Amino acid sequence: MPLNLAGKTAVLCTFLCVSVSIISIVKAEDPYRFFDWNVTYGFIYPLGVRQQGILINGQFPGPDIHSVTNDNLIINVYNSLDEPFLLSWNGIQQRRNSFEDGVIGTTCPIPPGKNFTYILQVKDQIGSFYYFPSLGFHKAAGAFGGIRILSRPRIPVPFDDPAGDYTVLIGDWYLSNHTDLKAVLEGGRKLPFPDGILINGRGRNGYYLTVEQGKTYRLRISNVGLQNSLNFRIQNHKMKLVEVEGTHTLQTTYSSLDVHVGQSYSVLFTADQPGQDYYIVVTSRFTSTVLNTTGILHYSNSAGAVSGPFPGGPTIEVDWSLNQARSIRTNLTASGPRPNPQGSYHYGIINTTRTIIVANSAGQVNGKQRYGINSVSFIAPDTPMKIADYFKIQGVFKENGITDRPYGGGLYLDTAVLTVPYRAYVEIVFQNDEDILQSWHLDGYSFFVVGMDGGQWTTASRDQYNLRDAVARCTTQVYPNSWTAIYIPLDNVGMWNLRTEFWARQYLGQQFYLRVYTDSTSLRDEFPIPKNALLCGRASGRRTRPL
Repeated sequence: MPLNLAGKTAVLCTFLCVSVSIISIVKAEDPYRFFDWNVTYGFIYPLGVRQQGILINGQFPGPDIHSVTNDNLIINVYNSLDEPFLLSWNGIQQRRNSFEDGVIGTTCPIPPGKNFTYILQVKDQIGSFYYFPSLGFHKAAGAFGGIRILSRPRIPVPFDDPAGDYTVLIGDWYLSNHTDLKAVLEGGRKLPFPDGILINGRGRNGYYLTVEQGKTYRLRISNVGLQNSLNFRIQNHKMKLVEVEGTHTLQTTYSSLDVHVGQSYSVLFTADQPGQDYYIVVTSRFTSTVLNTTGILHYSNSAGAVSGPFPGGPTIEVDWSLNQARSIRTNLTASGPRPNPQGSYHYGIINTTRTIIVANSAGQVNGKQRYGINSVSFIAPDTPMKIADYFKIQGVFKENGITDRPYGGGLYLDTAVLTVPYRAYVEIVFQNDEDILQSWHLDGYSFFVVGMDGGQWTTASRDQYNLRDAVARCTTQVYPNSWTAIYIPLDNVGMWNLRTEFWARQYLGQQFYLRVYTDSTSLRDEFPIPKNALLCGRASGRRTRPL
């Protein structure tokens, strides 16, 4: 049975008392923010039809997390569902602490009726991110929400404080229950086309934003959907891009913005039009049938409601999107989480130590649809690999069970881990030979997107790399029959999930784990397993550490 409120509070207090030594690892002056979340089922009506959703404290979407650089976030999660549950933190780097990452390769699920307290630090980070449920197909039912990390007061920000700062979560949506969608995939079939698009959990004209004429506002836009790239625009208004997943960007102005699944962007817009209502428009990209939805931008002195058709936008044009992506660059003179300019780190003059080529593919394994990377279709282990690695439990995963480039063989199932040394400087090339856009995310890191283009990547492709002001982010797109290249300094020890953000493909194997390894046991390199870590599978019955 789920704990009652008094029991929950007692558990939390007991946990905090015994966790002093964990917390003491971080600097004493860094503030703490406490969150107490209860995860439940509940009825929601996002597209006007009743369906079962997953709520956090009764909310769909879940509550925003507001924080400041280096804050410690103590998030106590009670699982009141009838199935295991995990939350992951898209873009939060979990410095030296992949145990807290909240994916199946690092963290044991929270059993029904139990709780787990995440201890996170947003170390040396700023920007716009989100959290989501990582197990099964829970993401299709909700339990996602925005994360914002503000700069510390003494750190300059390259724009004035806006009059308002709003989270905008967009994504495609199904009317089917998440268990039904999961059953479709388990049966070896592909998912149907989504039923609609949501803006902050609401369907057509359900999202309503009130502004005052003449003032400037910030929108933190994240695509929390399951597969589709989306185009975001505001009728008759321009948007100035200022931040992408923790990087202050050159302040380029756009009339619309492609937000690929898993990505986050911050824009400023000024309410500089005549006082009336305007459409906020979100439409699908690269789909034969164009999904769309609208919200309302309402001027406080509005003289009239929206009327007529909403403004059109790009649909299947790849070059338009590619050119926009190439125009997104780092503001080299702006500060990031620290006072020094973002351009202080000269990533382009460092020699890479290894090239990893990641090629996605689709196929059949044992008569069922599967997806893979370099011929390996990932299967989840009975014990999180990070925990098995800590306890030295053999047989849970296959180290270097995936090659660092494709070799052309057919798909096969494996729990694949690729080990790379701590402090290596790696080039990763995502090669997409399929006719659909791919979106890739790496936990634990921010990487430099140095190049993207059509066709096959070759060593000559490096001639067109941006080695000066490429944007640093944690999720990047790869266009159909194209490649994208990134540079990454592997300075964060741990077990890190590299996955597609196309959620059905992720569920059916298009992911693996990058094991950034050192034999050092120093706390400067990696924190020990948390004392409150849940232990499951072959780690059941073991002890984390002495109190």
